[in-house]
Amino acid sequence: MIQDNVIKSSRAFPVSRNTLFQAFAEPELLKLWWGPKGFTNTFEQFSFEPGGHWIFTMHSPEGKDYPNHSVFDEIAAPAKIRFRHICKPEFCMTMYFEGTEENSVLTWEMEFENAEMKNSLEKLVVPSNEQNFDRLEKVLGTA
Repeated sequence: MIQDNVIKSSRAFPVSRNTLFQAFAEPELLKLWWGPKGFTNTFEQFSFEPGGHWIFTMHSPEGKDYPNHSVFDEIAAPAKIRFRHICKPEFCMTMYFEGTEENSVLTWEMEFENAEMKNSLEKLVVPSNEQNFDRLEKVLGTA
């Protein structure tokens, strides 16, 4: 079934799914790759547990700040992370980590309130997600 309010992005990485999961679970690694090309992050809070808050600011290369606030709903290491982005634009992100000791796949499903919201953001989100994955490859040393 196709969900008209979901943006799905996926990439394979030549690392174990445990390594891939840790790249998100460890804030010192996460802040190095989260966001589109050229962005940096300042983390204020990263409580990586169900009900925990992730509060941070993304800084664009042009100097604009983007405050973010998410709440973790589910963490099933090393297979799944689900959080709600509770500031604008609101969405639920489910991250799936699949694979073996040598290769893994990270899939993101961003669920928006409705198709209109998804459609209005898709042209920005899809390439930004790919840039996120590019940056993750560099942090993992696989680029």
